[in-house]
Parts: sequence; C-alpha cells; structure tokens
Amino acid sequence: MSSVIYPDSLRLARHTTLLIKNLKMSLLIDEYGILILTRSIIIWFVLHERQETMTTFESSSVLTPADWISGPRQGQWTYAEYATLPDDGQRYEIMDGVLLMAPSPTPSHQTVVKWLTFYLTQCVDLAGLGTVFTAPLDIELAPNRVVQPDVFVLRSENLGMVTPNRVVGAPDLVIEVTSPGTAAYDRLKKLDAYAQAGISEYWIISPEMHTIEVLALYTDRYHSHGIFMDHDTLPSQLLPTLSVTVGQFFV
Repeated sequence: MSSVIYPDSLRLARHTTLLIKNLKMSLLIDEYGILILTRSIIIWFVLHERQETMTTFESSSVLTPADWISGPRQGQWTYAEYATLPDDGQRYEIMDGVLLMAPSPTPSHQTVVKWLTFYLTQCVDLAGLGTVFTAPLDIELAPNRVVQPDVFVLRSENLGMVTPNRVVGAPDLVIEVTSPGTAAYDRLKKLDAYAQAGISEYWIISPEMHTIEVLALYTDRYHSHGIFMDHDTLPSQLLPTLSVTVGQFFV
C-alpha cells in the first residue's frame, strides 16, 4: 500500500466534511460542533497519512537518485563533489552520500512558501531576531548530507554559519512544505537528518490539508506539539511572538 493517501483520502475528507455541514440543520449541531467534527476528521486523515508514510518509504517517494550525473558512486557523494556540478536548473540534495533530484514545486506549494516568507520575515528579520531563507539554498548538515529546505530560519547569533555558497551547520528552524511525492522523504529521511543535526524546530506543512505540524527537538528526538489549522496559532518556542494564524498561510 502506498504511504501517500493523496488524493483519494483528501477527496473523502472533503466530501465527509461537506456532508456534515449539509446535515447541520437535521442533526441540530451548532457551529462549534461542526468545527470540532471537521477538525477531528482532518486531523484523523493527517495522522493516518503520517502512519502510512512510516510503513512504506520507497514506494511513495518521487525523489530520484541522480544516477546519470557524472561523479562519485551513489553513497559516496559529498558537498565537495556536489559543488562542482554545473547549474542545470534542477534541485538536488545529498542524503547519506546519495545524490537525489527533487521534483518541481506545485503552485499550491509555492503559494504557501510565499506567505510563510512574508509573515516570518516580519517576525524575524524586521524584529532583528535573525534571517529567513528560502530554497534553493544549500545547507551542509554534514559532508554527505546537503539539503535545501523550503524555508529556514537562522537566529542572529548563528548567522556566522552563512558562507558565500551555502550554510554550514544546523539552522534554528526548518520548514518543509510537503507534496505527494516528498511526504515520506520529509517525514522519515529528513526528519532523522534534522534531528541528528540538532535543529531545534521542524514544521511540516500540508498544502492539501491546510495543516501545520510543529515538532520540537528534545535531547535527540522530535516530539510533536500537535497538528494545527484554521484559526490556530503555532506554539513555536523559537518564535513565541508569532501571532499569525495557520489559515493565513493558505490564502
């Protein structure tokens, strides 16, 4: 079974919530009851998708090992070899020495990234707390791990990690906006890599479900603060003054 439940489960979730709203009068459920039911359904589908992701990674990921690229054998790539590649307009990462090519982002993905950048810039850059960066920008977590998160934040005291070509070290916050082809990679490979690198906070965003999961690092593992949507604000330890509601990232 595929670890990605899009789009069938999304259609089912949307049809179910629409049915609940249409039956509101006959069921005598007030607006608060509708909200609770709708949130419960969406969270159930997100959790179900996450569990399915945990069971099968390879069959769901469309990140392609870039075997056609001239260079070291797969499993032996490092940033040194990667940095010599010509810019062909594609987006590459190295995970445990394997050179991967990522799929092109979708319009919904880019819309979320746009609003993330807009609101986080106000909360971080304009407040003098640090800098917000967006892909494509390389982060060398280790010589054999080079990633390009969709959005990431470096606090002011850590801006020394920025070099002319890349960031070397662990950002304070990374954000991945998932797609059907990257959900497993973001929730498994990248989650482990980010935890091992010591990245304090990791947000996983679903443009399809309009949800954001906030994960915080404790010791060497991520613990979820929950899945947030609509009028929720995010419980970010890194950005406690962030007052934007989740729904504002999906307009």
